[in-house]
Amino acid sequence: MASGPRGKLIVISAPSGAGKTTIAREILKRNPALAFSVSATTRPMRAGEKDGRDYFFLAREEFERRVRVGEFVEWEEIYGNLYGTLKSEIERALRNGRHLLFDLDVKGGLSIKRQFPDALLIFIEPPSMDVLRQRLQDRHTEDAATLARRMERVAMEMERGKAFDRHCVNDDLTRAVAEVEALVREFLMK
Repeated sequence: MASGPRGKLIVISAPSGAGKTTIAREILKRNPALAFSVSATTRPMRAGEKDGRDYFFLAREEFERRVRVGEFVEWEEIYGNLYGTLKSEIERALRNGRHLLFDLDVKGGLSIKRQFPDALLIFIEPPSMDVLRQRLQDRHTEDAATLARRMERVAMEMERGKAFDRHCVNDDLTRAVAEVEALVREFLMK
């Protein structure tokens, strides 16, 4: 039995607050050929989020059980919460010829690339650390201690981000979305 064309994987990563989720959502709106890869997490749901759309919200025990039985392509503990990508979601999309867009942390993006070398990794950079700190403060979702932990992690993420295929500085959201959209279109046309 002949199979159709395989899907492609696109990963958008960035330090927290650099705009990856905003850019990813806009790219999805503009590109009906793309599907969002929904990650699993143990973190609490934020206002406006929906289970199965933004994340698969799992109890920690359930997440850990799935890790033990090998259901994740990648997973990591970040700020005390677990995040991961389910193998079944990727395999189903690729098999059906769907292109998946991932919104992942840097380590998760690199893990996807190790297992799927043809994936496109796009790293979104903040214009500066001061701008990044202000964006995180403006969210009003983190207390001072959480904000400090996030900022400590940024140096590692910026260093690891150098290994990504393409980079985009998000100093202007409209321009950044257009730049990432062009990168995605070019990749899908290959």
